[in-house]
Formats: sequence, C-alpha cells, structure tokens
Amino acid sequence: MQADRSTMMSVQRQRTNPAGPALREALESWARRIATQCGDDAAQRFTQLMLDTWETTMTWHGDRVFVITGDIPAMWLRDSSAQVLPFMRLLDLPEVERTVRGLVAEQWRCISVDPYANAFNAGPTGAHFDSEDVDLSPDLWERKYEIDSLAFPIRLADHLWRATADSSHLDATAHQACQRIVDQWELEQDHSRSTYRHIRPSEPIDTLPREGRGAPVAVTGMTWSGFRPSDDASTYGYNIPAQLMAVSALRAVSRFATELWHDDALAQQAARVAQEIADGVESYGRAGERYLYEVDGLGGKLAMDDANMPSLLSLPLTSDISVDDPSYRATRQWVLSEDNPFFYQGTCARGIGSPHTPDGYVWHIALAVQGLTGDLEEARECLAMILATDAGTGMTHESFHPDDPTQFTRAWFSWSNSMACELMMDIVERS
Repeated sequence: MQADRSTMMSVQRQRTNPAGPALREALESWARRIATQCGDDAAQRFTQLMLDTWETTMTWHGDRVFVITGDIPAMWLRDSSAQVLPFMRLLDLPEVERTVRGLVAEQWRCISVDPYANAFNAGPTGAHFDSEDVDLSPDLWERKYEIDSLAFPIRLADHLWRATADSSHLDATAHQACQRIVDQWELEQDHSRSTYRHIRPSEPIDTLPREGRGAPVAVTGMTWSGFRPSDDASTYGYNIPAQLMAVSALRAVSRFATELWHDDALAQQAARVAQEIADGVESYGRAGERYLYEVDGLGGKLAMDDANMPSLLSLPLTSDISVDDPSYRATRQWVLSEDNPFFYQGTCARGIGSPHTPDGYVWHIALAVQGLTGDLEEARECLAMILATDAGTGMTHESFHPDDPTQFTRAWFSWSNSMACELMMDIVERS
C-alpha cells in the first residue's frame, strides 16, 4: 500500500466507546511522562493510538465488550487481548477495569461458541472471511485453530485477577470455558482422535493437508494446532512458542481451579497436561540450547521465528520463561540474526518479518517485542525505528518495507498500535 499522509490522517472512524474524562486525564499524564523520556512525537503518537484503540475498536453489547482488530470487522481472541495490554496499567480507573472485564466476558462467550475458532462476530451475524470454509457457524468469522487463541484469554483473566484482587470475572462461565480448553488441549495431544478439519476451497494455501487434518505428527506430550499466530497454516503441528504459552495458561487454570473453584480434578488435569507439554518441548523442540519454531515429533524441524505473538522472541511476554533464561538468550540471539530466514535489514529498519506478509517486510509488532525484551538502550532504538517508519500516517502497520516504509500492509492494525504504546510505557517505567 502506498501511504498518503493527508488521506490517512483525515480518516475519521466512528467513536463507539468514547473515553471518559478520567481516562483522558490519565492518558495525558502518561503522555507527559513519555514526552520527557521519549520525546514529544512519541507522546503525541501515544495519545492518538491509545484513544484510537479505546474509542474506535470497542463496542458494548450489554455487559460484554466486542473489540475489532482494526480494518477487519471481527474480533480475534489473540488480538483483543493484546489490544488492551497497555490499558492494564490503568486498572485503577473504574472505566478501564469495567471495560476489560467486559472484554473477558466476551472472550468466554466466544470460547463457549467454538474453542477451535480464532475470530468471531459480535453475534450470529453470519459474516465470514470465506463462506466456503467447513464447519462454520453464524458466530464465526473464521475457524483456524491456534493454541494461542485460547491461551491469551486465560492469561488476560489471570492478569486482571492478580492486578485487582477481584475474581468476579472468573465465574461459572469461565470455569466451564477453562474446562473445555483443557479437555481440548488434552485431546489434541493425540491429534488422531480429533475431528477438527480446515478446508478452504477458494484458497488451497489455507487448507490443511490430508483433507484438512494437517500433516502427520507423533504423540509427544505436546498439543497440536493447525495454524500459527499469523493465521498461516503450520508446516508442522507443534508450534513451540504456542506450546510454551499453553504451559503458562494451564498453570493459571490450575490456580483458578485450586484457589477459586475448589475443583481438584481440573487443577490436577491442567497441571498434568502442562507438565506433559513442557516435557515434550524439552524432548523435541530444541536445537541444542535454543528453541525451534515448529516440529512434528517425526524428525521434521523448522528453524525460524515469526513476527506474530507468541513468537520465540516474545517468550518472556507470553510464557513463564524469563528474559534471563539461558535458552531464551541463545534463542533471542539467533532470532535477531541473519540465521533467522525472516530477519530483514534495510536502510530505515531492521527486524523480524513473516511469511504472512511480503518478502523482506519488517513488522512493527516485532520491533515492539524486541524492545520489550531487550535492555533500555535497545528499547529506545526499537521505538525510534517504529516512530520513523509510520509512513507519515501517525499509525503503526502490520508490516513495511525496511527501505521504503511508505510501502506497507494494513493501514489500521490496532494490535500493532497497542504494542507500540506498551513499549513507550515500558521505557518510562524502566527509565
């Protein structure tokens, strides 16, 4: 896409969730701190991006909040969780806490509709990315099965509980959803027992091999998924960043079951599946000290990293692996090198891209993740690259050409905008 600054900056989207005075005041306070540490341009961008996410992607439906991803009129469980991430620092504001709880309630609703789906409509509207996909219901925009689509809501709910000491969002509906997730992850430890298929007649690249079942995998303890966090079909059935995110989510479910629901059976089941997945990653998901991206347990191994979270680079943000973990350090060094086939460099930027977007394009999300997992100097460098490569639009994008940022994909990608804001807030806190 060729950017046109005057056109992009003049776009006026419908304000479906106007920010209240207290939230605006809090954002202005953060903007002043960001201006001091990161400059006036960053501060202006922060306010613009935060209000864009809050006011134009969120819609109330009763006591639930539906959050579109941006230029696609559907809600991804993954994207919506990341879109509210910078707002989790503002949970002391009743407006913010109430809205995040509304999103969590909507995510539990979506999971109750179909835990194999990745993207949803606000109700049974019948809108679909491709109406020829198999096994669609009117509530589903798309039914690509990705482990992280279930792990993100669990981790968001856990974050909300720990931050507020209020577990009202972890109610009976949440209990049922978590049981369903654990059962599904346990079932998919032996994918031969699964009935899940993904067939898209109009796009063979989005149809899984073997009539939609996916390429063969061995039983390893890990849990299968058909698609990556990018929504691209997996080459092999065990995506390692997603496995490690599932381990973290399962441990959270075990805590919910023990401390809130007094469900010993679920607590033990979640803990057991978490350990089996972790053991599978240790046995099959490594190349020496560093992690691989995908494996099948049959000898197939894929050494790469993708810009989408969870990624290998994002493990300290999406799993229980710390930024100082030796395996993460070795993995990070490899990911941010030319050994990673999706690490690209140009005159304006260097960073990680994805097979989901044009060859050679760098992602703003990956630059934010790199900054959030690096030291303060690296964080500042990554933010500077993000700010300098917006093509004059005031927005971040999905991906862009590192030699010519006016060539980019997705003019409105709210997940990316939120990750840039998260990086700014992180720099302020670390400074």
